[in-house]
Amino acid sequence: GYPVRDETGAVVGAVRVTLEITERRRLEEELKFLSFHDALTGLYNRAYFEQEMRRLEDGRYAPVSVVMWDVDGLKLVNDVLGHEAGDRLLVAAATVTKKCFRAGDVVARIGGDEFAALLPRAPQAVAEEACRRIRAAVADYNAAGPTVPLSISVGCATGGGARPLPDVLREADHNMYREKLISNHGARGLIVQTIVRALEAQDPVAAAREERVHELAASLARAAGVPEKQAANLLLLARYHDIGKAGMPEHIRSRPEAALTPDERRELERHPENGYRIALAVPGLAPIADLILKHREWWNGKGYPLGLKGEEIPLECRVLAVAEAYAALVAEPPAGEGLGPQEAAVRLREYAGTRLDPHLVALFLERVVGEGAA
Repeated sequence: GYPVRDETGAVVGAVRVTLEITERRRLEEELKFLSFHDALTGLYNRAYFEQEMRRLEDGRYAPVSVVMWDVDGLKLVNDVLGHEAGDRLLVAAATVTKKCFRAGDVVARIGGDEFAALLPRAPQAVAEEACRRIRAAVADYNAAGPTVPLSISVGCATGGGARPLPDVLREADHNMYREKLISNHGARGLIVQTIVRALEAQDPVAAAREERVHELAASLARAAGVPEKQAANLLLLARYHDIGKAGMPEHIRSRPEAALTPDERRELERHPENGYRIALAVPGLAPIADLILKHREWWNGKGYPLGLKGEEIPLECRVLAVAEAYAALVAEPPAGEGLGPQEAAVRLREYAGTRLDPHLVALFLERVVGEGAA
């Protein structure tokens, strides 16, 4: 405020000036929050975590424990279901695990899929109990039936005082990685099973047709005398050959290829390569990764993605192609063309030598369809 004086200098009034800074203060607080917090999860970020790690090293807070954990299979979820699904999984991981720590602990996201917590005045037993709480909380979360299950590897270490906290962090990371080596195979398999179930739920008609493909492929494999090991891979291929379609828009997955626009067709044609990458990431599917990559090749070399022809195409893929073509011909629309067995046989013969192995087509029509499989 400022006084107002007359010509004699006497105060006759005052002028008060008020500056409204509420919005500015709000923005300042928001910027301060963002400078120390992860925008996605709301946890502290790496910069704040490292700042606190330096603060806790002076010995007053010893012993200091570090707990580290990360989300198993995040890249697989990102590749298959998209980054939005991966982000939701990270938020779930943050929400579930933050509750497992004390109010004074510093819980942070320190990397893409990595989280860590600083526990001041916490001996090893306190850190190990936090790890147990995390595992129990994840189990409770998964018991509720989320769209994508949460799998977390966790490790801890204790130090402080004479032992530098960066060394403690490295030990916790090592212990976490050791747990990941033990459990990660199962986690990835669980994610793949979830993806397959999600695809089946989204398109139950196509799922029913895939079951028919599986049966026809098994029958043709027996008729062709496919060796046992290859036959086992074929049945696995029949179940998972289209896993690369996960994450694609439903209208692309469900419509016939002939009805797709050029851009939609290009996207669809990426599914063998997508499936190949997914299979390589899962030990149980790694043996058929190459088959998934090549299952859309044509006998005449005009398939995709590699343009293989004739017997360059693995036998398992050629058997699957015949079974899949026949199943699509006899399935009811919109999943198929709704042809009768005789009409489907005629069409299948037209495909022989172009899309399909002519020897396998003849064998299929003679031994499989002839046995009543139609």
